[in-house]
Amino acid sequence: MTVFDVEINSLTGAPFDLARYRGNALLVVNVASKCGSTPQYTALEALAEEYADRGLVVLGAPCNQFGNQEPGTAEEIAEFCATTYGVTFPMTEKLDVNGPGRHPLFAALTDTPDTDGEAGDVRWNFEKFLVTPDGTPTARFRTPIRPDSPEVRTAIEKILPH
Repeated sequence: MTVFDVEINSLTGAPFDLARYRGNALLVVNVASKCGSTPQYTALEALAEEYADRGLVVLGAPCNQFGNQEPGTAEEIAEFCATTYGVTFPMTEKLDVNGPGRHPLFAALTDTPDTDGEAGDVRWNFEKFLVTPDGTPTARFRTPIRPDSPEVRTAIEKILPH
């Protein structure tokens, strides 16, 4: 089983088939609309656009587990992301990334160590997980590391399928 086999819903609540991204690199990010790091949406959208033709898909996963910073409904989240940051990349349902209700997607991702070699719970909004085209989590970048930073770009470049 890989990340692409995890069952999940889209932000609208409809089943969302991650298998359609098999063969693409995936950057999964737990996102929030009312966080000091929310402006990272701009860099995430830019990455999604820049690397789309080379096989990168950015996937946002709204989460309200950190400081109640994603309190909105699915409709409110979608409207905020589209109107404030022009987000066009896909978004999952709002989900838990830690604790007993941790979504299976993040159960598969959180064993991935960060740049300091530490795995485990997500610490805050806008942690970024890079998944290879075969569905293997390969890199993790904590919140302070911007999506357009050299280390994230280098990691993406290494696994792009084309």
